[in-house]
Amino acid sequence: MTSIHPQGPLPAPKTKRGERTRQKILDAAEREIGAKGFAEASIAAITAEADVAQGTFYLYFRTKEDVLRELVLRMGRRLRRHLTMAVTGATSRMEAERHGLHAFLAFVRDNPNLYRVVAESQFVDATVHKAYYDAFAANYREALEAAEAEGEITKGDAEVRAWALMGVADMVGRRYALYDPKASLHDAAEAAYDFIANGLMERRHG
Repeated sequence: MTSIHPQGPLPAPKTKRGERTRQKILDAAEREIGAKGFAEASIAAITAEADVAQGTFYLYFRTKEDVLRELVLRMGRRLRRHLTMAVTGATSRMEAERHGLHAFLAFVRDNPNLYRVVAESQFVDATVHKAYYDAFAANYREALEAAEAEGEITKGDAEVRAWALMGVADMVGRRYALYDPKASLHDAAEAAYDFIANGLMERRHG
């Protein structure tokens, strides 16, 4: 199991051209690792895909593991921004859940390689993989606690709920957005939302 490089990441490029080259390498790594898996994706293949010299890679990253860690951070940033925009304007926690599910499935469908990279990271750097989910869970827990305080949702363990809700989105995303590119994301999101909002227990009246 690889751990974070003891020297930390290399400094950010000082020029716009350097940053563009770094992003080209990251884009190529996303495609290569997403399509082939981490073990099969080589630095040579990544630089060839990016159309840069192999030596250029080492101006921006020390190892292939460093690239994967940066891609996990990229996924986190992009997904958080995407979800924040999707739920902005929601008038309740449940409305935010519904919008968030639709937005999450669309993101997975549009970014399959990046999503696979995050899954690969658990076998390369468990610390980075866990940190990715911990960050989402912390924000989710705070939102659930706030909704409970406002009386919008029932009382419960916000930490367990956060991870459970993340699990629902993750598995539904894999099945309908990743594994089946022709599946209706709308139908899948609505079914998942119904499960979250109403649960499994039959409600008998009278």
